[in-house]
Amino acid sequence: MIESTLADADQKMAKATEHARDEFAAIRTGRAHPAMFSQIVADYYGTPTPLQQLAGFQVPEPRTVIISPYDQGAKGAIEKAIRESHLGVNPSDDGKVLRVNLPE
Repeated sequence: MIESTLADADQKMAKATEHARDEFAAIRTGRAHPAMFSQIVADYYGTPTPLQQLAGFQVPEPRTVIISPYDQGAKGAIEKAIRESHLGVNPSDDGKVLRVNLPE
């Protein structure tokens, strides 16, 4: 009985630790990081889809993220999802990619 209680508590603590790790990764620290977008979901042809499944992310500079959609038709949905997110940033459309510049 004690073993099952300990195993259950261990499993719940592991889930809580993983959740906290994901939340900390998404915190804006003034530097660009692809994990900032991990909680954002875009409406892709009527289906809520995480951005990581719709685009690739590159960080060429400390305050810039380049988002390259796998499907150019998803670019508008990605841009809208980022604008409506809690991040407070506005992506700019460069034709093929979206650029997100973080404020200082």
